[in-house]
Amino acid sequence: MNKLNIAVLLTCHNRRTKTITCLESFYQANIPSGYHFDIYLTDDGSTDGTGEAVRELFPDVNVIQGDGNLFWAGGMRLTWKTAMELKSYDAYLLINDDVLLHQDFMLNLLEADAHSISETGQQGIYSGATVDENGQLTYGGSIITQNHLIMNAQKVAPKSHPQRCDLTNANVLWISSSVVDKIGIFDKRYTHGIADYDYSRRAIENKIPVWLAPNVCGVCTHDHGNNWKSSNKPLKERIEWMKSPKGLAYSEYMYYIRKHFPVYLPYSFIMMWMKTFFPFIWDRFKN
Repeated sequence: MNKLNIAVLLTCHNRRTKTITCLESFYQANIPSGYHFDIYLTDDGSTDGTGEAVRELFPDVNVIQGDGNLFWAGGMRLTWKTAMELKSYDAYLLINDDVLLHQDFMLNLLEADAHSISETGQQGIYSGATVDENGQLTYGGSIITQNHLIMNAQKVAPKSHPQRCDLTNANVLWISSSVVDKIGIFDKRYTHGIADYDYSRRAIENKIPVWLAPNVCGVCTHDHGNNWKSSNKPLKERIEWMKSPKGLAYSEYMYYIRKHFPVYLPYSFIMMWMKTFFPFIWDRFKN
């Protein structure tokens, strides 16, 4: 019986210890027989020796050199493209390099795959939930709630069985090859974040099932902080942060909303500038 070929995709930048710990947790996980994994890692211009350490400790990992300007989405696209050019795969497993994977994480993803085929007759996208060191949910899947004025994304707590979701994070994300054949990889319009949200929305709009896998798949600290700059920062700095890929990524976020939720474009536009011009509101009520 032929083994199924899975490409594991990561990107990193100056997080040597976390990257190594993540890879160690992957190699220590319970991997069922019948699967072969090739790991691809883009080292996006790290100056802390991450790439060199990975080559030494994990010689089987395919290290791709970035120029330091790829950010997360760009790094993942380069990793993904490289894997696709070198070999044909049955699925792609996207992992953030700061995730400490649980030993049974792969079993959870495969259970979601079997469930998707049983329930819908097709393979799809399966997100693995992560928690922080205190057991608080950090990443995974979300359900969108909306009314005439406001749209919110509420994280879905993992259960013992797969659950449908509307958005996924790519901290741990299994993407079947049939999905890539239909909708491709991450949209090149995204520099850093949002690309994973956009991808899950594209899947749903193409009638591809999107699931949160059962149980918790790993530990990953929520490191994004507040989605606004405090009022004690100068206005110029707040505007720069709003436009920055690592901040609110204004133009990319507006593109995402226009593409998937056009009715909420005016609301999103107003909220972006409100957070920038009047952050004291969020300072007071969100803290």
